[in-house]
Parts: sequence; C-alpha cells; structure tokens
Amino acid sequence: MRTTIQSVTSPGFGLILAVCLQCSAWAQTDLSGYWKFSIPNGGVAFLELKQTGENISGVGRGGPGRPLSGTVRNGKLHIETPFGPPGGKQVVIYDAVVQGDKFAATRQRPGQPPEQGVLERVSRDEAVPPRLPLPDLQNLPDNGLVRTPPMGWNSWNKFHDRFDDATVRQMADAMVASGMRDAGYTYIVVDEGWSSSRDSHGNIVGNARFPDMKALADYVHAKGLKIGIYSSPGPQSCGGYQGSYGHEEQDARTFAAWGIDYLKYDWCSAFGIYQPTQADLQGAYQKMGEALLKVKRPIVYSMCEYGLGDVWNWGADAGGNLWRTTFDIADNWASMERIGFAQLDIARFPTPGHWNDPDMLEVGNGGMTGDEYRTHMSLWALLRAPLMAGNDLRSMSEETKSILMNSDVIAIDQDAAAEPVEALSIEGQQEVLVRPLMGDAVAVGLFNRGEQTAQIGFRWDSLHLGENLGGKTLSARDLWKHADVPVDGDGFTAAVPRHGVVLLRVEARAFRFR
Repeated sequence: MRTTIQSVTSPGFGLILAVCLQCSAWAQTDLSGYWKFSIPNGGVAFLELKQTGENISGVGRGGPGRPLSGTVRNGKLHIETPFGPPGGKQVVIYDAVVQGDKFAATRQRPGQPPEQGVLERVSRDEAVPPRLPLPDLQNLPDNGLVRTPPMGWNSWNKFHDRFDDATVRQMADAMVASGMRDAGYTYIVVDEGWSSSRDSHGNIVGNARFPDMKALADYVHAKGLKIGIYSSPGPQSCGGYQGSYGHEEQDARTFAAWGIDYLKYDWCSAFGIYQPTQADLQGAYQKMGEALLKVKRPIVYSMCEYGLGDVWNWGADAGGNLWRTTFDIADNWASMERIGFAQLDIARFPTPGHWNDPDMLEVGNGGMTGDEYRTHMSLWALLRAPLMAGNDLRSMSEETKSILMNSDVIAIDQDAAAEPVEALSIEGQQEVLVRPLMGDAVAVGLFNRGEQTAQIGFRWDSLHLGENLGGKTLSARDLWKHADVPVDGDGFTAAVPRHGVVLLRVEARAFRFR
C-alpha cells in the first residue's frame, strides 16, 4: 500500500495522518517467521507463522507441531490452534493488535480465563532447539520404590497451572485433616506451573508463585507426606514452563537437594525435538532415569508420554515406576469410560514397582455423578492403577470423602497379588471383571456402561475359588454398601444402576464350628 499525503488545512489533519500512517504500517508488516507468546510468571508458546495476504497459516511449536490458522485484518491478528488430545475440537485462541515485532496479546485456553501476555518475534534457533544426543539404550536397575501403586494428590485436574505455594500447603493440611493420609495417600505432586527459568548457573528456579521449593518440600514432609514435582524432556513443559532439556543431571541434583520424592516427566515440547518412536521416547526417558539414579535419593519416576511407543513394553527398562498409557482424562463419563475400559488390553504388563497409569482421578470435581465416580474408583482399583486424587481437598463433600477413602476399595488397589484384572463376561454394555487377590480371594466388579439399570450376574464357580473347599466356605462382601452378601444358589445377580458398579470381595475361608 502506498500512502500519499496532500496539503490539508482541516483541524483533523493530524488524526487523519496518524491513521493513514498506521494503516501503512499494518500493510507493510509481514508476520511470517517465528514468534514467542509469554505471560508474567507463566509459560511461553512458540508459533511459526506464514502470512499470505490477510491469511495466516503455520504450526504451533514446542509441541507435536499442530497446524494453526488465522487472519490479520486492519492490524488485528486472530489465530486458532488445536488443543488437547488429537482429533478433539477444542482450540487455543490468540488475539492481538499488531504493532511491530513486539506487542500485547491475549491467549484464551479452553476452560481457562483469558491470559494477557506479549507476542514477540524470535529467531528460529530459539523456537526450534536442536536435537541433543540420547544415550544408548540399556535396562536401568530397579530403584525399589512403590511396590504397590502410588497414592496421593496432583494439582493439574483441578487447578491446571493456576495455583501457588499456599495452595499446595493447604492441600497438604487438608490431606492430613481429612484422613486421606491415614487412608494411604502419600504424595503431594506440584504439576504444571511452578517453574520459571534458570539462574546464572543454569539451575532451574521457581516463579513468583513458588519462590522457595525447598521450603515447600520441608513443609510437606513435616506433615508426614512426600512431595512431587513436574518437568519435561523438552525445553518447556506443556504450558510453556521451564523444562529439563539439556539439564537432566543438573535438574535431578536440584530436585534431590530440595527434597523431592516424585518426578512427573511430561513429553510435551520434546515433540518438537525428538520423534515419538520407541527409540527416541525410551532414550529421552532413560536419560532422566539415569540422572535420578545418580543422585542417590529415592525419587519415584512417573513417565508421562501418553502411551506412545507402547511404553508398557519398555517403561521399566528406562527407569520408570509408572507410565501414562493415555492422553489426558477429563471430568466426564465419556472420557473416563473410554480410558478406563481400554486398559484391559494392557492389564498384564504392570509388575510391583512398575505401573500402568491411566491418569489421575477426577472424583469430586463435579463433572460426574456419584455412581460414575464409584465406577471410576472401582475400575482404577481393579486395574492396579495409581490413585492420585485431582480434586480440591479443602472442600470435599461427604460423598467424595466416602469414595476416595473407602478402605476396602483402596485395599483392592493396593493388594500385593501381582495378577491382572480380566473380563469374566461382556454382554453388550454390561461387564463383569475379576482380579485375583492374596489369600484365595478375588475382587469382582459388575459394571453397567449402559443408560438404564441392568441386572448383571455371574456364577460362583466361575471364580475358581476353593474348588476343593476342604473345610472352607465362600464369603462375599459388597465394598460400597459395606455389607456381607449371601453366598447361596449357583450365582449372584444385582441391579446395577446406569453407569454404576457393584464391587465385591469374594474369598474362601476356613469353616469354623461354633
């Protein structure tokens, strides 16, 4: 666009001139290139843009390279890029008024309030870091931790990255006061949102919301609990906070010095550097696994790579104690059902100290009914999954407490028998799942995935308990009703509500004469 200015004597000449000059600046600005979005005490995101007239295309960097699209009209920039698991319909939106190579912008993430930040042009090297060497693959020694699935609380499901040091301390207080600690919940995990950058020595540091991670760890430990932290093999975590790329051993030493007991290590921006193949995944996770072993502090290693590369085949070899088998869970029936029942296909892989992780619990977050949350808890217990609460522990309802702290259901999850859950029967949307337990006992879950109450049952002899009873008799207990179940006739049948469960413990006991 060419701007021609003629002699004008109108009082509005100055305004007209300013507007015309701004129009010229908008027209001359080509947004093609690499851009960084950053917010105070928050994360960063990198965008690779290509401008063709008013149209914007490109990819979001720092993650799996998802395509973005948008427009720039009259200096107003609007960009949308996919958010969440692949194939989803949610998007992240960026809006700004273009003013040179650095200007204010707003980001809107699904379910979150708008975030005010800055968009600025950066070099390709900053937006697309180089690939670093990965170690030769080997089988790392077992660290001897979490012989039963870990239990605790994680900040992400409820707070995402909008929480602080005070929130974590309050969760530790509530875990003790509510009785959750005594029920077996041990770990307080500080997920996305704590890190900021690196100091002059390259040490990772917390942001203004987390000014002293050592003091926070000391507080949690004083409550008789353990503390976890979050990082990534990439330069940034999923929300753009500082990752451990190129600083694995340094960060492991820092975490150990702070007193960290648990590391959740999320693939995130490693998508932009490595390939999601087994070789690259295993190498990147082994790199941190080796670093954790060197610090000589017992740190549980939670590998979050969404089930890529069939991690259940090699997670333990890379030093992992647990590994995510799925993309993120959401607080609704469709998400929980899809993720939970899909785990049956890989239920045989976990062994003591090495667990499949179908993601954290949503119990108490409000998106499901009580019956659905009981199904959630029952299914995770039968799967021998980690039980990591994800709700606000400060304001739990009595129903939420009764689900999360049901000692009989927790005992199923924590049972030492290294046997997987199996499907005893599947008829349409009704499933009977069985898992052997210690002491000639089994857990039986009757699940109704349908929309109406259903009659679901099984034969007692299908459990293969005490087949040669020899002075033993069967007994059964409903773990949600906290009531014994008569063992008579050929089998058991119950009316199971929509999206509900009946969970039994059945065992062969020695017969006792009165």
